[in-house]
Order: sequence, then structure tokens, then C-alpha cells
Amino acid sequence: MNMAQKPMTKTQLVAALAEEMGADKKTAGAALDAVTSVVTKEVAAGGAVTLPGIGKVYCRERPERMVRNPATGEQIKKEADKQVKVTVAKALKDSVNG
Repeated sequence: MNMAQKPMTKTQLVAALAEEMGADKKTAGAALDAVTSVVTKEVAAGGAVTLPGIGKVYCRERPERMVRNPATGEQIKKEADKQVKVTVAKALKDSVNG
């Protein structure tokens, strides 16, 4: 897939999964929704999920900090918040770089 192409839609992903699994689209869609649900719940609870061969999705807490408003240059305090991060698996990076 080259960079100019649009990302796969959920419909296309479900169809491709169904083909890969030798299952119907309903089953593949349910599997995708289940993975999404598990990852969302786990990461929202502060945990992490490793998707083998893809990467790790995790939540990182950021402390309260000072940030600058680029429009005004004014320094403002930003409350502590959480950030979702993804670390890409080495296997995926290696396969992309051939």
C-alpha cells in the first residue's frame, strides 16, 4: 500500500479479516469490535495491551505543566491528563522496511 492511498475503512478491514479468517463478515466484525472493546477498557483503566506483531497500546499519565499559548505567547497551567500512546512492534517495522 503506498502512502497516497486512503486508510482502510472499517468495512474494508472487516471484509479483509473475514477473508483471512475464512469466516463471514458478521463474525469478523464481531471479532474486530471485541478487540476494540478490550483494548479501550484496558487502556482507559490505565493498563496496556500488546497486539502481537503490531505493537503496544498504553496510557501514560502526564503531570500538571506549564504550556505556552502559541497565539498570545501567554504561559498557562495545563492540568494533569492522560495520553494514549502506541509503540510499534519491531516485527512490523522490520517488515515495512523489508
